[in-house]
This record gives sequence, C-alpha cells and structure tokens, in this order.
Amino acid sequence: MTSMSPSMTQPSKMAPEFTARSDDGRTLRLSELRGSWVILFFYPRAGSPGCSIEARRFEAKVDDFSALNAQLIGVSLDTEAKQAKFRDSCGLSYPLIPDGDRTLSKAYGVIGGLGGLLGMAARETFLISPDGSIARHWRTVNPANHAADVLKELETRSCDWPKA
Repeated sequence: MTSMSPSMTQPSKMAPEFTARSDDGRTLRLSELRGSWVILFFYPRAGSPGCSIEARRFEAKVDDFSALNAQLIGVSLDTEAKQAKFRDSCGLSYPLIPDGDRTLSKAYGVIGGLGGLLGMAARETFLISPDGSIARHWRTVNPANHAADVLKELETRSCDWPKA
C-alpha cells in the first residue's frame, strides 16, 4: 500500500491518495473513485463488539449510500484473513482494507488519535467528496448510530453534487 500525500485530515483539504488491496483481493485507488462520495471509516479491531455493531449498521444502509453515489470502505490494522472473517461474520458487502503496515492509517492521522489506544487505529470516519476533498471528518464516533449520522450528512451534502 502506498500513500502519495501527507496526512491532511481537515475538511476541505484533499484526502490523502492511496492504493490498497482489500481483503477480497481487489486493488482500491482513491483516485479511481473520483466522481463518487467515499465513506472511509477506520475501526480499531475487526470482530470486536463495537466494530461489529458499526460495520453492520453501515451494511444495513448500503442501498441508501449507493443511491447517493457513495462507496463505503472500512479500514483496520487487522490482517487480510481477519478482515475476511469479519466480513463473513457480519455479512458485509463493501471492501475492507487490512492496513497492517499502517500506511493508510498514518496518512489519515488516526494512529493513536482519539480512541486510538496502544498504537491502534482510532475509530474515525472521513466523508470524501466526489472531487477528492475531505467534506467531513468525525473524530468521535458512536458505533450504534454513526452510520445514520453519516447518511444524514451525505444526504445534506449530496444535493450540491451531480449524480454520476
């Protein structure tokens, strides 16, 4: 995985570019998702109770996000195998990025941030606009209602962007 931009996590800044392999073997490039909204959410540990709740809540709203031209991507420091097991146990349809080398998490500034204990990735989310800029950064996340909060924000913001 490579990151070509320094850590920039303030809204209106360009999101750090990345190329990463998802748990199902796909190569994901942020630049290839331009024209769509991207919800890039970081979570501490695949399979933990809070992460499972958050991931399932996002999955329950996948069709709503798709209708707004948005792509969900989950990221944690877990291995590809652990991410795949997490996907199966939670019934997830969106890609998960195993960020074991911490490249992506460091680029987005979530290692050891609020809630990022012992060098883990903090539970933080970035809403990336179709032009590649950070539209919103959630530094404090409640796993139980976060997907609904992100969807509400996206519904408000997507009115300003043409659909693909």
